[in-house]
Amino acid sequence: MKLLDAGIIYPISNFQWVSSMQVMLKKFGVTVVANVNNELVPTRVQTCRQVCINYRKLNTMTTKDYFPLPFFDQILECLARHAYYSFLDGYFGYNQISIAHEDQKKATFTCPFSTFAYLRMPYGLCNALATFQRCMLSIFSEMIK
Repeated sequence: MKLLDAGIIYPISNFQWVSSMQVMLKKFGVTVVANVNNELVPTRVQTCRQVCINYRKLNTMTTKDYFPLPFFDQILECLARHAYYSFLDGYFGYNQISIAHEDQKKATFTCPFSTFAYLRMPYGLCNALATFQRCMLSIFSEMIK
């Protein structure tokens, strides 16, 4: 409902590319608990739920985009020379990239309420990371070697 209210998805009646959806527990945070031998063991805490859409069928038919991601040590080296830093909120980063109108029907998923399609790029698509990285590099190209 949050995605629908935010305008990231919309109801659709085309079922050609429909993918299934599941709601999974999201592991968030770490706590220490005692195991059967009374030893303290760090354990991930499951505190919220997230939507997972099975795009395996679509991903197998997609031409792969092998866009190289930068190495972390190179990023740190570039950052070391600057006096100011800022945090870019990437939480909805993928959801800020529009999907071409003719491709929106491919990002269709079904749930108990209805069938929906994404207007914005969802997580789970095989080229989503490369597309997002290419977008970030084009935006910040003057700040990167």
